[in-house]
Order: sequence, then C-alpha cells, then structure tokens
Amino acid sequence: MTLWFLFALMTAAAVFAVLWPLARGGRAKAGGSETWVYRDQLVEIDRDLATGMIGASEAEAARLEISRRLLAAAESPRDPPLASNTRLRRVASVVALAGLPILSIAFYLPLGSPKLGDFPLAERARAAGPSQPLDELVAKVEQHLEQNPTDGRGWIVIAPVLARLGRFDDAVRAYHNSITYGGDSAERRSDLGEVIAAAAGGVVTAEAKAEFDRALALNAQDAKARYFIGLAAQQDGRTSEAASVWRAMLEAGPQDAPWRPLVQAALARIDGSTAPALPDEAMAAAKGMDAGDRDTMIRGMVDRLASRLKQNGDDVEGWLRLVRAYMVMGDHGKLQGALADARQAVAGNAERLRQLNEGLKNLGVDG
Repeated sequence: MTLWFLFALMTAAAVFAVLWPLARGGRAKAGGSETWVYRDQLVEIDRDLATGMIGASEAEAARLEISRRLLAAAESPRDPPLASNTRLRRVASVVALAGLPILSIAFYLPLGSPKLGDFPLAERARAAGPSQPLDELVAKVEQHLEQNPTDGRGWIVIAPVLARLGRFDDAVRAYHNSITYGGDSAERRSDLGEVIAAAAGGVVTAEAKAEFDRALALNAQDAKARYFIGLAAQQDGRTSEAASVWRAMLEAGPQDAPWRPLVQAALARIDGSTAPALPDEAMAAAKGMDAGDRDTMIRGMVDRLASRLKQNGDDVEGWLRLVRAYMVMGDHGKLQGALADARQAVAGNAERLRQLNEGLKNLGVDG
C-alpha cells in the first residue's frame, strides 16, 4: 500500500508540473493584448499635455502615430481566437490528467513486480549464511544443466562439488555426464570410481573397480586408480597383492607425493607392523629380531625422529611419519603433542602448512 501511495504522489506531481504552465499561459494571453498598451499611451499623452510637459503640436503628432499603431494592432490576425486556445489547453489537461497515469501503469505492470512480497529480516539473515552462496551456486548450475544437459564443462565443474557435499549419487551421474559430454580421461575415470566407492560406504565394488581399470588403461601411473586397485585387493582378502601394488607405488613415486602418507599407512595396516613408514633398511633389520628387540628399536627410531623434528621442524614428511608412528603405536598423548608441534613448526609457511594438513587428512587425522 505504501508503494502505491508513493507512486500516486509522484504521478500527481508530474501532472501538476504539466498543468501549471498551461494555466498561467492562458491568463497571460487573455490580459496581455498589444492594443491595451497603445490605449494606455494615449491616456499618458493627454496627462502630459495637461501638465505642460509637452506642447499641443507634439501631443497631436504623438496621438496620430499611436492611433495608427493601435489600428494596425487591432486589425492584425496573428493572435488566435481565445476559444481555440481554450480547447488546446483543455486537451492538454486531459492528456496530463489521464494519459500520464495510464502510461505509467502500462509500463510498470509488465516490467515491475507489483505482487512481489516482502522479504523478512529473518530470511535475509539466513540468506547471508556461510553455506548459502555455495548452495545457491550449485542450484544455479544444476538448473543450467537441466536446460543444457550436453554442457560438458558444466558437468566437469559441478561433479567434484557434489562429491564434497556428500551427494555421491548425484556426483556419480555428474561424472558420467562429464565423460560423455566433456571427454574421457584417466582422472575423470578414477574420480568416478572414487565416488562410486564412496556411495557404497567405502567398498570398492565391481563397478568402481571397472572405472579404475579404465583409468589405468588411459594412464598406467594414475595414483588414485592404483591405490584403489590395491584397496580392492585388500577388501577381497588378497593382502599380498594389495601390498605389492602399494609397494610399487612407493618405490616408483616421488618422495614428496601428496598420496605417499596414505599409501604408507595402508601398507602398514596390512603388514601388521608397528613401524609404518620406517626406512627400508630399518625394516629389513627388524625382520631378524624378536618382538621385544624390534619394539625397542622402533621406539628408539621414533624418539630420534621426534628429537630431530624439534630441532628442524621444516620436514613435513618427517612430521607425517612421526604422527603415523604414534597412531600405530597407540600413543594418543604423544600423537596430540606431535600434531600441535607440527602445526606450530610450519605455521609461518603457507605451502608447508597446506602439505601438512593434506597429509593429516589422508591419514584420517582431523586435528
């Protein structure tokens, strides 16, 4: 109601602005004729003659000249009839009174939103929540893809977002479409296999394994596909095959690979060793020891690693090995201390902190 009241005031102001000069123009035209000026001048001449300001001859000459001009002005047709001017003003007034509101409404109804309801403050507060922009973005992309289902780029963009949101079934469909309309690749095949396994509660199903096999056919060194192939073997009870796959990854892969801590932890679980990620020579020496001596040696190496990291905390891989060792040893107190020391040691280097957090995430440590 307030909005319409404001519109009415604005329209009335516009109409008044049009009518005001029309009304003034009519009055000026009615009383401003040139003939009245000359009549006033004749009266003025008689007054000057009576006071002696001009002589009789000058007064007569002036009367003749003004009378001539008065007759010419009276006979001139340049002023339109008063009735015609009145009709024009009335037409203009009607247009201003009725035309402006009608034109305004005609433009507003198709272009404006007269039925749009109020947006309560509570709704505005909820709309500004931290997760709302991502939800709105996903909804817009999904709406776009419903109208353009062959947009491969759109499927490529939204697939990993759906996976991070835990919408695994939708992510599976998005990855399938990204391959169909965006092109096949080892990365997309391995990502598809990962979300299929995630949708199955972490079990590498036959469907997921088929996708990992396709990824390896496209790129035999695809790390994600190789890891999950090993995981599938472990879940099927073929632990020696899983260990063989993961050891091959560690031997051939770079030392700073982000997936290395995850593979090392997986290998440690199936080896049954309390010394995950120890150097190969230390593992070989430990095989010839009894359980007590092996445990003593391992704890000594872990303690030396912890001491070295306190002196030089830039070794992200070292911190991850230490955390992993405490996890396998079941020493929760030292694990928490190592986590705090590691984050403090690399806090000044954004890249090392990112690598540390990524490695801890792969180990299943959330802080």
